[in-house]
Amino acid sequence: MSRFENAPDMDSSSYYSNEFTKSLDNLTSVSLNGMSKAQANTKMSRFNIAPDIDSCSSNSNEYTSYQDCPTKVPLNGMQYTDVDAESQNFLPDHQLGKKKYEAEYSPGSASFGMSVFNLGNAIMGSGILGLAYAMANTGIAMFVMLLVAVAIFSLYSVHLLLKTANEGGSLVYEQLGYKAFGIPGKLAASCSITMQNFGAMASYLYIVKYELPIVIKAFLDTNDNSWYTNGDYLVLIVTLVIILPLSLLKNLGYLGYTSGFSLLCMVFFLIVVIYKKFQIPCPLPENFINITVNVSQPQVNTTDEECCKPKYFVFNSQTVYAVPILTFAFVCHPAILPMYEELKDRSRRKMQNVANVSFLGMFVMYLLAALFGYLTFNEAVEPELLHTYSKVYSVDVVLLIVRFAVLTAVTLTVPVVLFPIRTSVNQLLGASKDFSWPRHICITVALLVCVNILVIFVPTIRDIFGFIGASAAAMLIFILPSAFYIKLVKKESMKSVQKIGATLFLIMGFLVMTGSMALIIADWIHNAGSSDEHADGH
Repeated sequence: MSRFENAPDMDSSSYYSNEFTKSLDNLTSVSLNGMSKAQANTKMSRFNIAPDIDSCSSNSNEYTSYQDCPTKVPLNGMQYTDVDAESQNFLPDHQLGKKKYEAEYSPGSASFGMSVFNLGNAIMGSGILGLAYAMANTGIAMFVMLLVAVAIFSLYSVHLLLKTANEGGSLVYEQLGYKAFGIPGKLAASCSITMQNFGAMASYLYIVKYELPIVIKAFLDTNDNSWYTNGDYLVLIVTLVIILPLSLLKNLGYLGYTSGFSLLCMVFFLIVVIYKKFQIPCPLPENFINITVNVSQPQVNTTDEECCKPKYFVFNSQTVYAVPILTFAFVCHPAILPMYEELKDRSRRKMQNVANVSFLGMFVMYLLAALFGYLTFNEAVEPELLHTYSKVYSVDVVLLIVRFAVLTAVTLTVPVVLFPIRTSVNQLLGASKDFSWPRHICITVALLVCVNILVIFVPTIRDIFGFIGASAAAMLIFILPSAFYIKLVKKESMKSVQKIGATLFLIMGFLVMTGSMALIIADWIHNAGSSDEHADGH
C-alpha cells in the first residue's frame, strides 16, 4: 500500500503538499550534490518564480504542470552537451545545465534609457554612409517605402526572437540555433554572425581606405599621389601599427566604449550633412576640385538644371543594392538577447518597447542622412557619402574634423568587432579551454589578412554592403528568427496566426536573400563584361 493511501482524508490536500515538498527537497539535495544550505535555498527558490505575464502569446499563457519544467530547469549537464569548454572550469560537479540557467536568467541592471542607447549603438554603423547612394538609385518615394518596410520587418524579427528566447529558455543566439536544429542550427547562427561582423570590419577598413588619404593631403597641403596617400598602403599600415596590437589583447577593457563614441561621431556627421546641404550649390561646379571653404559662393559653370530635380522613383542596375544596404544598416539582432538579459525588471514587452524606441531613432537618423545627402549631390552621390564631399571641398575644417573623428572611431571599433569573430572561430575549431598564444595570434593575423585582401581588391564599399546585406543580414533579420520561432514555440499550432505569419516571414526572407544575391551577381558579371569590352576597345 502506498503512503498516499494511508493519508487522512480530512487534510489530504495539505498532506499531498507536504509530500510534494519533501520530494522536491530530496530532488534538490541530490542534484546540488553537497552545496551549502544557503545555496540550496537559492536554487529551490527557482521553482517559485512567477512566470512573466507577457513572456508568450495568449495561447502560451495557460497553466503548465511541473512535468514541463525539465527543459527550463535542467538538473544535469546532458541537456547542454555543446557548452563551450571554457565554461567547465567554474561549474561545480560539471552541473552545466544549472550554471547555464543562472547565467541566462540572472537579474539585469540596465535601465530603459541605457538599453535604448546601447541598442542604438548596435544598430548604428557604417551602413548610414551608404543610404544616400541607395536613395539616389531608388528615388525618394521608393526609398522611404523600403526604409519603412525594412524597419517594420526588423522590429517584427525582434518580436519573434524575444518570444523564442522565452519559450526556448535561452538568451544566446547560437544556443537557440542548437536547441532548434542541433549542430546545423548552431553553425548557421554562428556563421551568419561571423559573416556580418566580418562585413562590418571590412566596411570600417574601407572608410580608412577612402578617408585617410584625404586627411593626410589636407594636413600636408598637397595633391601628390605618393605612397603615403595611397589608400591600399594606408590600410595595411593602420592594420599593422594600430589594429593588430589592439586585436591581440586578451581582453577589450575600455575599448568596448568606442561604440558610444562611434554613435556620437555619426550624429555629428548627420548634423554636418544637413548643414552642408545649404552651402553646396546645385548643379555642382565643373571645376569642383579647386574649391575651398574660403570661397563662400563657388562659381557655377554648369547650366544643366535637370540633375538638380529630385526623383521619386528610379530603376537602374544599381537599384538592386538598395534592400541589402538597408538590411545591413538595420541588423542588430545578435545584440538583442544580451541586452534583454541585462535589462532591469525585464519582460518581453519592455524589451520590445526598447527596440521600438531605438529603431524609431535610427529610422529618423537614416532618413535625414539619406535625404539631405541625396539632395546635396543628387546623381553624383558616391557609395560612401562622406567621400563625396571631396568632390566639392579639397580643404574644409568641419569636414576634416568629421573625417578624423570617424576614422578614429572605426579604427578602434575593428578590434571590438574582431573579438567575437575570433571567439567563434575558436569554438568552431574545437579549441581546448586552455588559452594558447600561438593559436590566438594565428587566428587574429589570419582574420586581418583576409579582411585586408578583401578591402584592397574589392572595388567599392557598395559591394560589401550589398553582399553582406543580402546574405548574413538577411539570415539574421528574416530567416533565423522565424525558423527558430516555428521550431521552438511549440504551444502554438502551425495553423495559428502567429505561426502563419512567421512562415510567410521565413519565405519572404529566402526570396529577399536569393533574389538580391542573384541580381547582385548578375550586376557584377555585367560590369566585368563591360570592363573587358572597354579594355579591348583601347
